[in-house]
Amino acid sequence: MKSISSSLEDIKDNYDVVVIGSGYGGGIAASRMARAGRSVCLLERGKEFLPGEFPNTLLEANSEMQLDTPKTKIGSDTGLFNFHVGKGINVLSGCGLGGTSLINANVSLKVDPRVFENGKWPQALIDDKAGMERGYQLAEEMLKPSPYPENFPHLDKLAAHQKSGEYLGKTFYRTPINVNFKDQVNHVGVEQKACNNCGDCVSGCNNTAKNTTQMNYLPDAHNHGAEIFTECSVSYIKKSEDGWQVYFEPVGMGRKKFDAPLLFVQAKHVIVSAGTLGSTEIMLRSRANGLKMSDKLGYRFSGNGDVLGFGYNTDGPINGIGFGNKNPENMDDVGPCITSVIDTRESSENYRNGLIIEEGSIPGALSAALPAAFAGITSLIGKDTDEGLVDKVKELGRATLSLVRGAYHGAVKNTQTYLIMSHDNDDGQIELNEKNRVELNWPGVGREPIFEKANDTLEKCTEALGGTYMENPIWTKAFDKDLISVHPLGGCIMGDNVESGVINHKGQVFDPEGEIHDGLYITDGSIIPASLGVNPLFTISAISERNMAILAKENNWSIDYSLPSKPRPTPEK
Repeated sequence: MKSISSSLEDIKDNYDVVVIGSGYGGGIAASRMARAGRSVCLLERGKEFLPGEFPNTLLEANSEMQLDTPKTKIGSDTGLFNFHVGKGINVLSGCGLGGTSLINANVSLKVDPRVFENGKWPQALIDDKAGMERGYQLAEEMLKPSPYPENFPHLDKLAAHQKSGEYLGKTFYRTPINVNFKDQVNHVGVEQKACNNCGDCVSGCNNTAKNTTQMNYLPDAHNHGAEIFTECSVSYIKKSEDGWQVYFEPVGMGRKKFDAPLLFVQAKHVIVSAGTLGSTEIMLRSRANGLKMSDKLGYRFSGNGDVLGFGYNTDGPINGIGFGNKNPENMDDVGPCITSVIDTRESSENYRNGLIIEEGSIPGALSAALPAAFAGITSLIGKDTDEGLVDKVKELGRATLSLVRGAYHGAVKNTQTYLIMSHDNDDGQIELNEKNRVELNWPGVGREPIFEKANDTLEKCTEALGGTYMENPIWTKAFDKDLISVHPLGGCIMGDNVESGVINHKGQVFDPEGEIHDGLYITDGSIIPASLGVNPLFTISAISERNMAILAKENNWSIDYSLPSKPRPTPEK
């Protein structure tokens, strides 16, 4: 796969459209605006990873960590894994060309329709069922979700999850995932290999099989003339006589040490799509620099009801640890990170009680640390779901085997990873503190009843497998029931008016002194006004597709949606 980013030396002073971010919001915006014939500049804070460059050892993974706290940053500004430490809730997001799509589990599920009836969504969006369906259709054409094929190798973790679903008496199925299962040149001219079942989806796919935005929307934008610049951190946006100025600084060049002024690029239209935390931070900084905005900015932050748990040392093999740097020929099939779901939504009279329960895999890059970590933590907080002396002896033997021979043997080999999506009360807040850094505030969120229910359900899933249930170690009294979310939402929520939201149903930013800020849009997870109770990427993509279509129509631009598209010729040097 060829690089699609350009040197910052080539950036122009002015574009029709500047897109900030490259995930499901930014990738879609760049593709559609370029297809509409606009000159497009995309700015991404992270670096461009090419297949083969994602970390597959513990040392490499450590070098790709960045930790953001309210006081400081630890690690690389462009590390792939961006942890945000907050009060009550912590967030993991991706940093790189492709955003969090680089490290997510690529599940494309539609939201329960009852979610749109909770009174938190703009009425115009609710009424536009045709626009939303068209948005889903366009996203599906680009992301290509499909279930794990029946004719592919047997996966122990999938079979074990089905057993848990039958034990619960709930609906089980293979979930659509954005993964390629055949060798091909895809619909935007990118060569992809079939999934090799390595299980390393969430540390970055080195096999080219995962359909991140780096494999579809971004190269499609490049095919249609968009100019993509990486390692550019946007600080804020400011109005100008001719539109908007986007102020940014190159990352890693040491300009801060010399108090160098920010660079800026001019555009008639700006589309902010830097992710839930990134977009909210940019808009908060923009407000601090004079941009008038809704008082709702930073509010209604949600962790999408995310719950992480583990069924440790079960009675049978799970094979839920990715290959890492191991030779695939010597490994048992793990499969894509998530391949199946236990879905309790239909059986829940109140949609807020519904759960999406998915199995997962742990990246092989972390394998060396797992045996000791699981054994130690489980001894403190684990809940053994089966009893008996013989069973105890077997469990001890498997735990010892993992400690001696590693994560691909014994107790860790028999460990199921769970991820639940549910419904929290979206009462969190994102704000800038006195150090001008983003701070997440949601004390006590982990004590909401839904999280107790979710962990009780995961204990039953583990009981079906004869294992020891281990809840997320920070969801304990010692850590005041803190949470970790990989699906942050809100902060720049949509609403019917400036009193209820930051943007309208089309993504246009409200102006408290007028109607809207002409030419300023937001589209990504930050605009979602409530927990979705399911992996958010498909809904975010559908809304982004819808809103880009409206933007184009209102400006008399025509988007050519025809596929395939072809890479543009590489200029001779």
